Amino acid sequence: MTTRTATCRCGQLRAECEGEPVRVSVCHCLDCQRRSGSAFAAQARWPDERITVTGEAKAYSNVSDSGNRATFHFCPECGATVTYVIELMPGVTAVPMGAFADPNFPAPSYSVYENRKHPWVEITGDVDHWSPEQVDAGE
Repeated sequence: MTTRTATCRCGQLRAECEGEPVRVSVCHCLDCQRRSGSAFAAQARWPDERITVTGEAKAYSNVSDSGNRATFHFCPECGATVTYVIELMPGVTAVPMGAFADPNFPAPSYSVYENRKHPWVEITGDVDHWSPEQVDAGE
């Protein structure tokens, strides 16, 4: 079984993820843009029981404009987010793709909140493109 390791920038906070992710996605919402410091955020999700987190983390919760709460777990030393959970998706933990630092990581199969996508961004390949209404409904 494949095991992938995500770390913060300084390496003290780690997430060991077993098996393949159940979902790899790109999100263009304004909250993800702010969190990632980029035009979009890319993340992978695993069932909670397939992730082991070690190291010290701080948590920050945010309610998005859709009304859903997300809790981000980040390193108190370097500030990098390593995992987060979204109340709309119980039992699943997301890991920012960049925390793996793996250029061979599986490509996203979902692109959400495309109404907030920067016009110069194009997500290509076999990708489902979702509207905010579908995301808010938990589809």
